[in-house]
Amino acid sequence: MRKLITDILNSHPKIDVVGVARNGKDALDKIAILKPDVITLDIEMPIMDGLEALRVIMKKHPTPVVMLSSTTKKGAENTMLAMEYGAVDFIAKPGGAISLNLGDVKDEIIEKVVAAANVPMSKINRIPTNSEESKTRNEIQFIQKTPVTSNVVNQVQPTNVQSNQVPRFTSRGKKIVVVGTSTGGPRALQKVLTQLPKEIDAPILIVQHMPPGFTKSLADRLNNLCEITVKEAENGDLLENGTAYLAPGGQHFTVRKLGMSFVAQIDDIEPPRLGHRPSVDVLFESVAKNRSLKCLAVIMTGMGNDGLEGVKRLKECCETITIAESIETSVVYGMPRAIVENDLADEVAKLENIGITISEIIQS
Repeated sequence: MRKLITDILNSHPKIDVVGVARNGKDALDKIAILKPDVITLDIEMPIMDGLEALRVIMKKHPTPVVMLSSTTKKGAENTMLAMEYGAVDFIAKPGGAISLNLGDVKDEIIEKVVAAANVPMSKINRIPTNSEESKTRNEIQFIQKTPVTSNVVNQVQPTNVQSNQVPRFTSRGKKIVVVGTSTGGPRALQKVLTQLPKEIDAPILIVQHMPPGFTKSLADRLNNLCEITVKEAENGDLLENGTAYLAPGGQHFTVRKLGMSFVAQIDDIEPPRLGHRPSVDVLFESVAKNRSLKCLAVIMTGMGNDGLEGVKRLKECCETITIAESIETSVVYGMPRAIVENDLADEVAKLENIGITISEIIQS
């Protein structure tokens, strides 16, 4: 596995693998000397497991970390813990713990390592919160790179500024909250959803870019932390106020009207949009078909511009208020930047204020 990952990373002209470690203890010794720009960290490793190594890295040698994870139930749970502990992102191994077909995700590995190298450590949570550690095994690698310019993660201050007054819907009607997020999203969702009151008068529909096998663990973890109910969306779910529905990894999440109610539709037939399934655009466009809805769209941290076309459609079809996460708190200022630069943001908010703003708009 170490040889495979090293070869994949070294194939990129601006990435240099400067060290390899067999376990967490060995890794910590080498990190202090090599001072890498990015660390890839497998969750299974002897002597010191990946979660323990990650906690120490964040405390003693804060560095962007990309996890490599198996899609087992335990692997998914540990990956969600790693996101909470401060990992920037993760990659699902296509073939389990010993994944000899890692070449299938070569482009994803390179893309996420390059993106991680552009993430300021000031935007990474370094201290875990109220979590039990789970002992597993792991491997680790270090990557050093020359600076990479990317228009996706370029940190440019938006021209829009935060408004002094929270926007409001102009008329009464059924309200719905739709959320799109990607890199850095699990921690962002935890911050936002834990601020929402149990009695919030709208369902919350979420697309977090994730592969199959991980969204159930994320939903269960968030459900244990939040006053609202959080669940992985299932086909036919009646969309109820006070409940957040998370799109299943690898499947599109859409909405259809059933009588006076709305239900979830889940499918893996429609192809990925902009390389994503689930897709923020696909969810938002399905909501836009219901013109009577009052829609609050929230776009947070993530690479690319998934959600841009969906927000445009919502603005054309429904009364829609859009919140974009600010550059100050976005781990990757790509998706919210697309909203701001296309003048679609009604409110630009720091992460810590988004949940409060959602509550004020919906409960008004």
